[in-house]
Amino acid sequence: MRSSQTTLPGHDPLADTLAALRDGVDADAAQAFLHAHEAEILDALQSMVLGRIPAFSASNNPDVLPQLADHATDHAREIARLIGNGDGLHDRFIVRHARSRARQHFPLAAMLHAYRCGHRVFAGWLGRAVDHAGKPGRLASARAASAEFAMEYTDAISTVATTAYAEQLRAMAEHAGDQRAELLRLLLAGCDESDARGAQLLRDAGYLDQRQAYCVVLAQSADPSEMQRPERARRMVNALDEALAALPARRHLGMHDHRVVAVVSHQRRQSGWTAARASLAAAVRDRLDLIGPAAHISISNDAPSTGRIPDALREAALALRMTAPDRRIVQLADLPLRQLLVLLAGEPARSAAPSWALRLLDADTDGLLMTTLHAYADASMNVVKTALRLGVHPNTVYARLDRIRDLIGQEPRRFHVLETLLIVSDMVGPRGS
Repeated sequence: MRSSQTTLPGHDPLADTLAALRDGVDADAAQAFLHAHEAEILDALQSMVLGRIPAFSASNNPDVLPQLADHATDHAREIARLIGNGDGLHDRFIVRHARSRARQHFPLAAMLHAYRCGHRVFAGWLGRAVDHAGKPGRLASARAASAEFAMEYTDAISTVATTAYAEQLRAMAEHAGDQRAELLRLLLAGCDESDARGAQLLRDAGYLDQRQAYCVVLAQSADPSEMQRPERARRMVNALDEALAALPARRHLGMHDHRVVAVVSHQRRQSGWTAARASLAAAVRDRLDLIGPAAHISISNDAPSTGRIPDALREAALALRMTAPDRRIVQLADLPLRQLLVLLAGEPARSAAPSWALRLLDADTDGLLMTTLHAYADASMNVVKTALRLGVHPNTVYARLDRIRDLIGQEPRRFHVLETLLIVSDMVGPRGS
């Protein structure tokens, strides 16, 4: 293992102070003194640490206190080894201890505080070792050197421990991130009990309860290109996570195809004999208004198992296509069946549009003709009610319907023609009421 070094190349303060200390004492006698009083040193150290740092006594981890005792012993023996003509600091035991503390999520501040307590105890006992083994005429310089050595030793071990602790936390975070990404991949792929490896990961995460319901939420910026920027994507993930946090439901978020995706799950029913709960997707929908207007969001229908999550993902993707600045949150269940059919048909449906469709759309530059058609359909093909909805005179409605008839060569006041016109309107996006 490496020896600890300071920031100045070729200069080791710990080695320098150790050399000065050895010059003023009989190194073998000082080492023997520390070994002889090891039990007393350890008792003093543990008493000070437990008395000054509540985190050790408050921890419910049964390994914390035994590891404290073992680590104190390692330090006492390392200091004695260094004084007895040992080579540079052997920090393997410090690294091992710091990594263990990181895995326990034990506070780094408490661990470093314990090192400061150790400095006080070891400095005192080093002074006694100097008094016992100091060379005649060199006691004053040896005492000063022992105090400097205790300080440099504490600095060195604190640096090593902090670095090892941070490295372990980083490794744990990377592993957790890999697991989260793998779990999201398995969920979106529809993994279930049939995939042994994936099923174990899902089972460990609590996703294979047969009484759960699932839904998928997709979110992206109003300008989808913004999702290419990691910081923008992260803000969107955080916003969606915060909006869903109040739900009594499990949520798993990440990125998929440059969109934020959330798989939300909740208990669908208490048992096979109880009624199903209200729609999970509807509960999710109620929370999403908290997200700012820059986000376009879609929600799938409920899915009864992990195997149906890919279907829910496709549903959310369909609904996302129907979002707009004036309709930024779309739940699949709220979409009219006609719009869903047009979406599912895709480009072939557009290719099959009547020859007059382009003439009508080109002429309707202000959208009034299509708006009138939607209002006419909503008013059950009643011209007077349509006029009331639009706030115009009935003759204006008649004139617009006649204009449409002239453009398409068919009578829009006939049901099957009106139905075709509404489908054409859906092909170019949501309009009207």
